[in-house]
Amino acid sequence: MQQPVRFQRILNKIEIWGNKLPDPAALFILLLGIVMVLSWALSGIDFNLTDPRSGQALQINNQLSGVAITQLLSSMVTNFAHFHPVGVVLVAMLGIGIAEYSGFINTGLRALLSVTAKWLLTPMIVLVGIVSHTAVDAGYVLVIPLGGVIFYAAGRHPLAGIAAAFAGVSGGFSANFVPSALDPMLQGISQAGAQLLDPSVTLNPLNNYYFTAISSILIISLAWFITDKIVEPKLQENKLDGDLSDLPTMEPLKPEEKIALRWSLVSILVSLGLLYVTAIVEGSPWRASDGSLTAFTAPLMQSIVSLIFLLFLIPGLVYGLIVGSIRSSKQFVEGMSKAMSGMGYYLVIMFFIAQFIYAFGQSNLGVLLALKGAEFLKSMALPGGVTIAGIIVLTGLINLFVGSASAKWALLAPIFIPMLMTLGFSPDLAQAAYRIGDSSTNIITPLMPYFPLVVVFCQRYVTSAGIGTLTAMMVPYSLIFMIAWTLFLLVYWWLGIPLGIQASYQYLPS
Repeated sequence: MQQPVRFQRILNKIEIWGNKLPDPAALFILLLGIVMVLSWALSGIDFNLTDPRSGQALQINNQLSGVAITQLLSSMVTNFAHFHPVGVVLVAMLGIGIAEYSGFINTGLRALLSVTAKWLLTPMIVLVGIVSHTAVDAGYVLVIPLGGVIFYAAGRHPLAGIAAAFAGVSGGFSANFVPSALDPMLQGISQAGAQLLDPSVTLNPLNNYYFTAISSILIISLAWFITDKIVEPKLQENKLDGDLSDLPTMEPLKPEEKIALRWSLVSILVSLGLLYVTAIVEGSPWRASDGSLTAFTAPLMQSIVSLIFLLFLIPGLVYGLIVGSIRSSKQFVEGMSKAMSGMGYYLVIMFFIAQFIYAFGQSNLGVLLALKGAEFLKSMALPGGVTIAGIIVLTGLINLFVGSASAKWALLAPIFIPMLMTLGFSPDLAQAAYRIGDSSTNIITPLMPYFPLVVVFCQRYVTSAGIGTLTAMMVPYSLIFMIAWTLFLLVYWWLGIPLGIQASYQYLPS
């Protein structure tokens, strides 16, 4: 019992000290200032490194120069207005707001809980979180808050539901048995990195599919254990003091609620059927120019958030019209307005995050960190398995500062992949290692754009919840995911199980 108690004390200290940090908005103002000062201090130094994006010598750009400051000020509105998470969250919340206001979500969850064993709630939520990757970032605004609502309705601590959902959506970002747009995106970057050394190398977009599909079982099992045995027991100390008056309870469904729910579900099936019929035909306007439905350029993929908006708005409206919770246009707008009323704090945080990410990207400090880390790893000349584990750890560390999966891999792939190819390791293996490191630390970095949103979800139940609360909740997932997933890859490699379609572990020059 000594070790669990000691670990709980460590988590308690993380929560206490984390919550003593400045408010998230103030924290990003501080970080913006640090980036500016650090870029000024390092701007005149020759690091003798080549920027893999341009092939030119790496330079740290001084963000305190007159030119940089005027560029920041002139692009400040654009930085915020075009910051991807802002639009994703607000548009999705408009549809979810109608579904919640009408009572559709409340009734649907009560119906779901009536047929789901309480002990299966955790793996169910993690599974839904993992599958949500297919809809790009939708899981952050859809699955995570529902995790809290479902746990609360079942009589469990809602923050444990949020933690389980966050672990599935973000910690298990690279574990999915449903192919997503992330697969071809990473494959394209990996192939470009490999062709720097060998122009004849071509990779399959599903070169990691078998590994990520089987990994979903690992992540669900780990998250289930961590949630029920580590996180939820600790959360009993966090008393619920938020406004919980509009959250669902486990009351039996009334006859009119059953009828309305039935027709609402019918409206969803009709909507999905219409989408399927219009998408499946050859030459569909939902397809990209190459005929793909899952490419990033496909209108279907670009419309995911809009489709989520409609797939909540339509059944929510049908439900409201049948039970009488929505009878007028005023109530319709009120439902959306109520959802938006709670997003003010989030928008303030997002404004400062957008400016920080802009300045950090312009400074090239993230590039310097990645290049120096890779240089150190290469100089160690470690055995194969240790080198792969080192790449996972290094990626996880860099992920604490550079959030975007695509931007980070575009930076690291031209370094890691040729380096590993010279050691005889395939680009497919390098990409799999990267995906583990990228996923494992997503859930503990406040620099991840959706992290403050999850803090807001927690504050609905525990008003004192802050960065420390969420970090302490997620540290067990992050540490156990990284260790177990790394060992899983090494055993997977040792057994010789294929990583994916047309994938290999070894690189043999042609």
